[in-house]
Amino acid sequence: WGLRIRTTKTGQGFKQSQHQMREIVNLQGGQCGNQIGLAFWKTINEEHGIDKDGSYIGKHDVELERIGVFYKETMSSAKYVPRSICFDLEPGVIDKIKKSEYGNLFAPSGLLNAQSGAANNWAKGHY
Repeated sequence: WGLRIRTTKTGQGFKQSQHQMREIVNLQGGQCGNQIGLAFWKTINEEHGIDKDGSYIGKHDVELERIGVFYKETMSSAKYVPRSICFDLEPGVIDKIKKSEYGNLFAPSGLLNAQSGAANNWAKGHY
């Protein structure tokens, strides 16, 4: 949570308003969670005018109005990176995300997997 104070000029001077900034971190786990999560980010990208590599390609100011809720803006390249952590025991699903057309959208540090999966063995995955 952060508090941002915005000063706007009115006809009679300046007016201050307070806006609470909200940041959402998306957690995607397992094959199903990561597949649904990828579809979620495709939709959010369309709504905010973000390209597959994180560049803003929108046409309306309203698209950027609350972009900080879901994305972090990079300082070096002016791109938007989802606040998302994708994890799975098997590398296959995470590798598919990395190799997909949206692979460059995610921060590499947010794509986590184990060296091998649980192979449908609950006990192996649990311990």
